[in-house]
Amino acid sequence: MLIRKLHSATHKPLKAMLFTKPSLLFKLQQLQRYPSISFFNFFCTSTFDPQSFTVSYLINNCGFSPQTALKASQKITLHNSQKPDSVLHFLKTHGYSNSQIHDILRRELWILSCDPNKVILPKFQFFLSKGVSSSEIAHMVIVSPRILRRSLQTHIIPTFEFVRTFLESDKQTIACMNRFRFVCSDRVINNVKMLIDGGMSKSKIAMLFRIWPRIYCSSTLMKTVEELKQLGFNTSTASFGVALLAKISVTKTKWAEKVETFKKWGWSDQHIIYAFKKQPFCMLSSTHKINAVMSFWVDSLGWDSLDLVSAPVVIQCSLEKRVIPRAAVLQFLVSKGLRKKDAALSEPFSIPEKLFLKKFVTCFKDDSSHLLKLYEEKMNLANNMEKSSSNTK
Repeated sequence: MLIRKLHSATHKPLKAMLFTKPSLLFKLQQLQRYPSISFFNFFCTSTFDPQSFTVSYLINNCGFSPQTALKASQKITLHNSQKPDSVLHFLKTHGYSNSQIHDILRRELWILSCDPNKVILPKFQFFLSKGVSSSEIAHMVIVSPRILRRSLQTHIIPTFEFVRTFLESDKQTIACMNRFRFVCSDRVINNVKMLIDGGMSKSKIAMLFRIWPRIYCSSTLMKTVEELKQLGFNTSTASFGVALLAKISVTKTKWAEKVETFKKWGWSDQHIIYAFKKQPFCMLSSTHKINAVMSFWVDSLGWDSLDLVSAPVVIQCSLEKRVIPRAAVLQFLVSKGLRKKDAALSEPFSIPEKLFLKKFVTCFKDDSSHLLKLYEEKMNLANNMEKSSSNTK
């Protein structure tokens, strides 16, 4: 109806524009499909050639809706289809689907105005030279298309070389940089150098690059290091790296929630600090996990929650596959007088399964068959629960 009215319009300039500008006619057809768009804004943007072409191209070739195309046209202006066509062709020939291309463009629209053979291809070739497969490169770009924005010579290659000095293999370095999202800066380099100067070993630096490299982007890293030193942490120990990870990756709100959870089960501030120093991983466990382990320990086993202050490793263990089966064995041993009630709890839950069976099951000749049966029943129950859970997903 709208188009018929405009076709019959007596306003000659407007009527002539409809026939001399096919893109405008297309826009008006789109306007009929999306009446929520303001006609005034839509018409005004359509009468300006470059912007009109940009909006039209984004809708027709990139899967944008009229609304998002109009917004996007404020960020980029396409004067012709030569460059954007070459970009779309490049991405498609490298295995990207239309939906994936749309998602990449939604976040990095600027690439439509670049020369893909000069801007994108060299980066792909660099990763290929480092042993990254084409499918892995495709996934890397889909997950973090910002990589396409980074300069190969001034950012990607220097970052690769810097990280590789710690990880010592192309494969591990690529894996780290993929997680890193290429957020490497002078701050990262300065933080790493500060940790090394403070006594942190190269292997511990590498560990954090593998686990959570964004830790090196922290603007408060030096302050956190000093806080941990005041608690008695030694920068040269493995626990220091984990403590650093916990203090930086856990938000203040989450940290406070975990402290309150421990206190709910009878721990004091001193208990929490002691446990954190002994096993920093305990503060990386969720409040749900802390509550689950504490509930089983106190309510099901009838044991004291303060036992775990000196054995915080239990909190990070799998409740179903380690804590419950091994606790059942220990309960039996205590009930038979084969293990003292005040015996250290860390070892039974932290050692590998084969060693646990050797030290706490098979060595008790008279009861080994019963202990093994008890242990296997709990393990089978855990495995069945896991299978049932995976089948329902």
